[in-house]
Amino acid sequence: MTAPLAPGAQLRHGRVSLALSFFVQGAVFALLVTRIPAIQDRYGISDGLLPVFLAAVPVLAGVGSIVTEQLVKRVRPSRVLRCVQPVVCLALLAVGSVGSMTQVAVALAAFGLAVGALDASMNMLGVSLQRAYGRSIMLGFHAAYSLGGIVGASLAWAGAHWELSLGVLYGPVVAVLVPLAVVAGRWFVDQRDVAGPGRPELVQPAEAMPGGPGTPGAPAATSVSPAPAASAVPVTPVAMRLLLPLCLVMAFAYIGDSTVSNWSAKYLQDVLGSSEQLATVPYNVYMVTTLLGRAVGDLGVRRFGAVAVVRCGTVVAAGGFAVVAAAPGAWAGMAGFTLLGLGLCVIVPQTFAAAGRYAYDSQGAGASDMAVARLNIFNYVGFLIGSPLVGALGDAWSYRGAMLVPMALVLVTLVYARSFGAPRAGYGDRHERPRTADVG
Repeated sequence: MTAPLAPGAQLRHGRVSLALSFFVQGAVFALLVTRIPAIQDRYGISDGLLPVFLAAVPVLAGVGSIVTEQLVKRVRPSRVLRCVQPVVCLALLAVGSVGSMTQVAVALAAFGLAVGALDASMNMLGVSLQRAYGRSIMLGFHAAYSLGGIVGASLAWAGAHWELSLGVLYGPVVAVLVPLAVVAGRWFVDQRDVAGPGRPELVQPAEAMPGGPGTPGAPAATSVSPAPAASAVPVTPVAMRLLLPLCLVMAFAYIGDSTVSNWSAKYLQDVLGSSEQLATVPYNVYMVTTLLGRAVGDLGVRRFGAVAVVRCGTVVAAGGFAVVAAAPGAWAGMAGFTLLGLGLCVIVPQTFAAAGRYAYDSQGAGASDMAVARLNIFNYVGFLIGSPLVGALGDAWSYRGAMLVPMALVLVTLVYARSFGAPRAGYGDRHERPRTADVG
């Protein structure tokens, strides 16, 4: 294989390779979280100790994201992603294959740290590629993640159905995903300083840049040549208080997401009186509608702009929680969870895009990477808060009432919706900024 020579081809290859990376991560994460009961049984983890293990993963992922914020000051995000994605896959295999509780704790710790770096670097590349394209493509990357999650959950179901051990289930999957991640990583496009309108940019192999890795002619991650002035100016991060609205939106969106993933089955069965089999359907429906919403979401952003799409998604998601809370029966509850998938799916990708865009416009590309890493921490905050919050409210009050709390939190997004807009915030038709080159 030889690296594509035309700048447009390089960006298109970078887009496909990054989508594959999102897909791999979606599959790996689903394979872990859907087999938690089997992991608990294999290593004899008590019910009291299990929440500690589960909480440690997002906490360490937050640490990994913080470390990545500092690391990308010296190392390109593409290089970080190429290194950590195989580590995440191998950590999954270790979780299913090691022999003791101590060893699985180490494996989960490695998984958490690597996943934080992976999520941060993946979204850095997605934000910068969107900036290079000059139109919305971020939702497409997250659609690939959702598709990977569906595939991973399906493989986990097959493993449970055929009573496969974790090692037998994870081994062949990792054997496929690691080479896929390594090959995809050769074509990542690293836009460290995406040029604005009227400033042509040159995408070239990383080896052609000062300090690039490898030998001339070997395919590797690619990078946009920074403007000369940019390399001489130290990176100044955006003040945290300016990112706080988007950080809150990210946390609240993940509170909503974790509510669905952790409580939809219990809610349908215990509150709405469904059968055990029917109770497994809402989360699958949620995953499918999330995939569908993200698959077409970029078209909506290009046509109507990011602010309108985020507002619409917020209203739909809040309506979904309201339907779930008021549902008279199981099928009405499933309709509510369907609305939740269609609504929440657009918020997280657009939050990453908005943070990166704001930081880039104010401080440059390096600040964009750092802003994405900081914002990424709040997805783990929401994940940590969401499930125990709904559980505590359900036990102390009622589960119907508990569903109204994430609804209210998601509605806060409407207050901050203008944070998703900027002079160049929209993409497509009237909302798309001029492009200096057609990149496909």
